[in-house]
Amino acid sequence: MNSSATQNLNIQKVETSRIGQVDFSNLTFGSTFTDHMFECDYKDGAWQTPTIKPYGPLTISPAAKVFHYGQAVFEGMKAFKDDTGKVWLFRPEQNFMRINKSSVRMAIPEFPKDIFFEGLTTLVKMDKDWVKPGNGNSLYLRPFVIATQVGVGASPSTEYKFMILMSPAQAYYTGDVKVVIADHYSRSANGGVGAAKAAGNYGAQFFPTNLAREKGFQQVIWTDASNHQYLEEAGTMNVFFRVNDTLLTAPISDRILDGITRKSVIALAKHDNIKVEERPVLVSEIVEAAKNGSLKEIFGAGTAAVISPVSAFSYKDETFELEKQDDGFAARFKKELMDIQYNRSEDPFDWRYEVL
Repeated sequence: MNSSATQNLNIQKVETSRIGQVDFSNLTFGSTFTDHMFECDYKDGAWQTPTIKPYGPLTISPAAKVFHYGQAVFEGMKAFKDDTGKVWLFRPEQNFMRINKSSVRMAIPEFPKDIFFEGLTTLVKMDKDWVKPGNGNSLYLRPFVIATQVGVGASPSTEYKFMILMSPAQAYYTGDVKVVIADHYSRSANGGVGAAKAAGNYGAQFFPTNLAREKGFQQVIWTDASNHQYLEEAGTMNVFFRVNDTLLTAPISDRILDGITRKSVIALAKHDNIKVEERPVLVSEIVEAAKNGSLKEIFGAGTAAVISPVSAFSYKDETFELEKQDDGFAARFKKELMDIQYNRSEDPFDWRYEVL
């Protein structure tokens, strides 16, 4: 898949790059940003001229509606550089479709596809030197939309700002992840915004996650809001359970994000003839599987870490350790995904998107 130019952009280049000031061997995830950013405003009922400009602060009214009513959605995606110097995106059309789906749920106007891809690919090409080769290195891309209309009246904004920021990233190693299965707090509820990448979804998770960390755990496995009987997501990622040699994961719903890494793992598993069940997963069946030894693995799947294995989980103050699986499903899927992302293997799914 190749990118193509379809939209005129207003491009303002930096006079001097900041790349020489960056220690690429010592990056904190999401804290260092490239020379340029993409910006496009919505006003008078239409998206205006898109602009690529030097990265820098915004001037915005404290009465902008994003601060008062939380109209904000975002995406997370990555660019990768292979051993020949070519730069690739991974399934960007899925991110485009999902940010518009999230926008519709938050009463934000959808963003045009041609402007999205022209802005995204031009931005990556301009800052291509920030994409470092090597396993685990990538350029994290953050498209997002915020409500900018001035006024504190409780109604949808009539003005918005769509932006794309880019941040160089290293291999995302978190070590052993221990999780708590939620039995009180909830991530989302039926009819809510759980399936949208709305900013407020993530802000609401911080407090119960802090409580878990105080007890020595890094993340929370969220359960359904009705009675906390069904397992849904792990932290900010979709979650998978391997019981014997069957892979289990919750089905997509209006409570659960349609993760791109999630659907990629499912496709890889089916391609590898691994049995996959997308169905409601009971807390009780996973606890029982841990007790009888049939629970082999739990892992999260998301853009930042790709695959994050869980070494132990706690439920109602009882902790269950999981035996490390060096050749398990988590390691297998992570390698297969990264080999496709870095152009080291065949791509039978046509997931790679060549930028340059």
